[in-house]
Amino acid sequence: MFAISLGDDAELRPLEPWQAGELLAAMDRGREYVGRFIALPDFVTDLDSARTYLRTYADKAANDTGRLWGIWADGTLVGGVLFRTFDVQFGTAEAGCWLEPAAVGKGLVTRATRAIIDWAVEERGIHRVEWLVASENEASINVARRLGMTKDGVLRESYPYRGKRHDMEVWSVLAPEWRAARKES
Repeated sequence: MFAISLGDDAELRPLEPWQAGELLAAMDRGREYVGRFIALPDFVTDLDSARTYLRTYADKAANDTGRLWGIWADGTLVGGVLFRTFDVQFGTAEAGCWLEPAAVGKGLVTRATRAIIDWAVEERGIHRVEWLVASENEASINVARRLGMTKDGVLRESYPYRGKRHDMEVWSVLAPEWRAARKES
């Protein structure tokens, strides 16, 4: 099986439908925390819905329109990174993440996202990777900054979620910027 070490006994590997129980367990452990800004915990509420969510990403991978990877720490699924959208023809992708509270502050999302952006840029020819984040989600904004992304702007009150309209920030990195930053590090 393919896995990428993230250090600290953590690894990145594909998250697939047969792992629905692990996804559900991770959501149950972090449902409130993860659900502050993203709807994933609202979609993954039982084993069937976890399997359906993972099948959606398996279909996206088969159609080359998205990807999903899990982050395992000490053998337990604690988070994930993904390309919510992936368009090779236009050279664009939107990356995202989720992480349960016990795994916060260890750099796992930043390291995992670096790995998938490297793959997208170097292997698949993606030119622009975007990161959409609620303006109130400082932790995710800090990931975008650590990845060397540029804030492109704010989509004011564009995301209705749990009875409130949230401003969404658009951050991005272009392939030449990504490559230049990787050479410097």
